[in-house]
Amino acid sequence: MSEEAAPPARRRLGLGFWSFVVLMLGLTGLWIGLGVWQLDRLTEKEALVAEVAARLERPPFELPPAEQWGGLDLETYGFHPLTATGRYLSDKTVLVFTSLTEPRGKFSGPGYWVMTPLETGGGIVFVNRGFIPQSSAAAFGSGQSGPQGVQTVTGVALAPEATGPFTPGPDNANHIEWVRDPVRLAAMADVPGPVLGLTIDAPAGELGALPQGGETVVEFPNNHFGYALTWFGFALLTPALLGFWVWRQLKSPKP
Repeated sequence: MSEEAAPPARRRLGLGFWSFVVLMLGLTGLWIGLGVWQLDRLTEKEALVAEVAARLERPPFELPPAEQWGGLDLETYGFHPLTATGRYLSDKTVLVFTSLTEPRGKFSGPGYWVMTPLETGGGIVFVNRGFIPQSSAAAFGSGQSGPQGVQTVTGVALAPEATGPFTPGPDNANHIEWVRDPVRLAAMADVPGPVLGLTIDAPAGELGALPQGGETVVEFPNNHFGYALTWFGFALLTPALLGFWVWRQLKSPKP
């Protein structure tokens, strides 16, 4: 009678095996942590959107005197209606390039924001009087189209736009900028006195009139829920792959 063949020896579970298991379990924990973090960010973003929406409906603040601007909490004024009174320095208008894709008014496409300094009696506030198409740049860039006399404007106060690594430098020859940043605007316009660290977006005027006001865009990218689903998906996939790999390792005979 022939003896039965001995079963094949199983693979020994060495340091490499356990190191890989620990790594995959660690990655699973990391994916879960990132998913939870994105859900927390989602809650924060939704709270921010609700707060900004509420601010836009509140009564406007009066612009404080210029001597108080240095200690002003700009975050309190951001996305809040603000009223300022003064005289436009139309000859120091700066055009800021933009592309209006979802207009509330008649005009859209490539064009400019008309940023005119408002002299408030001791300080300067840059007012975004509205959008103009590129074809109107010569008329408004010359500074001869601004309102005369004392003006009172109530609009949305906005924080400076941030520059990036690919933001072009100012086009001083044509008085064109690329971001609505009071510091950069003041440098190009060469305005006297202190400059408020916020800009004011003017409200809409008559339909079809230029500049086209009331084009304030208040939106915050909110992809956190999708990111959370991605991380939680990885958290499910990683242990599944680990389980399959362990099964293959335990099943395969020792070489």
